[in-house]
Amino acid sequence: MMTSVDTDILKVLADPLRMRIAQLLAREALCVCHLVEETGARQTNLSNHLKVLREAGLVDTEPCGRFLYYRLKADVVAGLAASLGQMAETAAQTTTTDRKRPCT
Repeated sequence: MMTSVDTDILKVLADPLRMRIAQLLAREALCVCHLVEETGARQTNLSNHLKVLREAGLVDTEPCGRFLYYRLKADVVAGLAASLGQMAETAAQTTTTDRKRPCT
């Protein structure tokens, strides 16, 4: 049985800057000042995108002194990857003649 793909997470990651942030956070925990350096985006823009990523459950935060570090939640990304992988596996098993629903 196929698991459902979290379309909310896909929508969040569809934004190019949010996807770039997620890719950077996959490598290491970063604060906003690091993300400004890496992306060239404005601090306020990054903060807004990080809020969206947090609300979607994709990132965790960790205070460190006066800074707040962001970290990608690997389990959430792994769940999304598993759902998409299962969909790809199902599609690969289907040929043009297999599992074709007849028209009536």
